[in-house]
Amino acid sequence: MKFLYSSNSHFNLANLITFSNIAAGLIATFLISQNIFLWAAVFAWIGGVFDIMDGKVARKYNLSSEFGIQLDSFADFLSFVLVPVFFIFQAIYLTNLSGFWLFIAGVVSICYVISGLRRLIEFNINADAGEVEKFFVGVPTPLGAILLWIFYLLNLAGLFSTISIIILMIITAWSLNSKIKIPHP
Repeated sequence: MKFLYSSNSHFNLANLITFSNIAAGLIATFLISQNIFLWAAVFAWIGGVFDIMDGKVARKYNLSSEFGIQLDSFADFLSFVLVPVFFIFQAIYLTNLSGFWLFIAGVVSICYVISGLRRLIEFNINADAGEVEKFFVGVPTPLGAILLWIFYLLNLAGLFSTISIIILMIITAWSLNSKIKIPHP
């Protein structure tokens, strides 16, 4: 069981937690495709818990590695970019839009995904294993996902229109690669 505490192991404890985040994201994706939105949201948030845990475990047991950085970004892309965008597209856009506006919602969703992917690639290029900066430059993808979940809930409560969600998704996509400084927790 030494491999669990070796930074050279692709299956160390931190990476296993990251794999659990990926599994939760995949389950959420399947549930979204079946229009089982409550459970999809539950699994998306479970993925978020795993994301918090993997970094803490990696730092506590000195398990950070280049492989772990890449794996974590892949998990972030799935859980914090693809899942919330797919969720909003299925739960809001497909339900409330058609024709031109559905096309626009699709373009905005694709732009959000590209923006999130660009942010994660840029982060990986500049990341050093084991180091944590004081500030994020641009909104981190987990915070972007939280904003999308909040927009969904506000839409569900009737407080935001579907067109408002499209506009807020554009603003959030922009903020992922902005120069906004967010303190690292």
